[in-house]
Amino acid sequence: MQAAAWRRHLLDGHLSPTTAAAISAFRSASQPPLAPQGFGGADGARYMSARAPAVKGTGHLVRKGTGGRSSVSGIIATVFGATGFLGRYLVQQLAKMGSQVLVPFRGSEDSHRHLKLMGDLGQIVPMKYNPRDVNSIKAVMAKSNVVINLIGREYETRNYGFEEVNHHMAEQLAMISKEHGGIMRFIQVSCLGASASSPSRMLRAKAAGEESVLKEFPEATIMRPATMIGTEDRILNRWAQFAKNWGFLPLVDSGSTKIQPVYVVDVAAAIVNSLKDDGTSMGKTYELGGPEIYTVNELADLMYETIREWPRYIDVPLPIARAIASPREMLLNKVPFPLPTPSIFNKDQINAFSVDNLVSDNALTFSDLGIAPHKLKGYPVEFLVCYRKGGPAFGSTVSEKIRSSEL
Repeated sequence: MQAAAWRRHLLDGHLSPTTAAAISAFRSASQPPLAPQGFGGADGARYMSARAPAVKGTGHLVRKGTGGRSSVSGIIATVFGATGFLGRYLVQQLAKMGSQVLVPFRGSEDSHRHLKLMGDLGQIVPMKYNPRDVNSIKAVMAKSNVVINLIGREYETRNYGFEEVNHHMAEQLAMISKEHGGIMRFIQVSCLGASASSPSRMLRAKAAGEESVLKEFPEATIMRPATMIGTEDRILNRWAQFAKNWGFLPLVDSGSTKIQPVYVVDVAAAIVNSLKDDGTSMGKTYELGGPEIYTVNELADLMYETIREWPRYIDVPLPIARAIASPREMLLNKVPFPLPTPSIFNKDQINAFSVDNLVSDNALTFSDLGIAPHKLKGYPVEFLVCYRKGGPAFGSTVSEKIRSSEL
């Protein structure tokens, strides 16, 4: 009887002001997801951020709170390229402070599965999108107040070239973010050494992307990380796999090029710290290099020391290395099937490593963001123990090396 009376009470509309407000709030929170529409027209307001645009360069984006993944930081970030190497560390740090992270993905439903565990329930929101569809991009950033672009590619495929991925996509994201009106921060992740005069096509495209982003969104922050080292990296892993399979490692021009590799967790922390300031990082460019300078040969020595094997190198002169890598470049768009992903002999990477790639003397660095980057020797390269032929516990010290023929 009481349940029937309550239903009649609801149907008759006899609700107290408090109960009516609670039901109205519940209905507002349970609205269906936004459809991939544009920002203009009569329905444009539905796809805009609910937050009023912040005054550029003033005020803190992050709210004060108890902290932790169950808190609310005030950040709603759309992270393009979140399913990549740097993306997983950035999503983890954003979610750890209570941010809501929208993860656009274009692959299978499993491509983002590892990210959903990094935040509280509902904080990591995967959204399928098409990077070539403007309405699709608008939909995934409709409720955001932060946009971070990690999209990049160090080799070309039949479907995506350097200019489209590293330049035109960044330009399009900056243009849509400006039209959005509620995007308070835009962060473009580029590469150390990006320059219009670089011998690498990828680095030239990255430089063009930086220029286009700042033209469309002058308040954007540019991050230029050096070669990143970490569990899923694309340099030490490839070297270790090659050395394990073939018993040697080819080095272009004896590996004399100087680089400044950086731990990927430090790069993610730099991006997060730039969101925590009062706007001082807006419109600036940061060069994120590690605390130590290595030659390519010295970095390979560190890899061999960690996997506890004797270094064995073959010196490959630069012209010969380019000749070995050239057939893939020539056949890329001439054969009716996809070609294998380049690993050691990637022509564009060979060109990039033909000149030193170091942080500029007068550049803004980690220290300007309040971060002391880790040295590589130790925990940052600990993941290489999986390549020890005698198992992860092989040997009692790092200096104990046994020839593979003695195993």
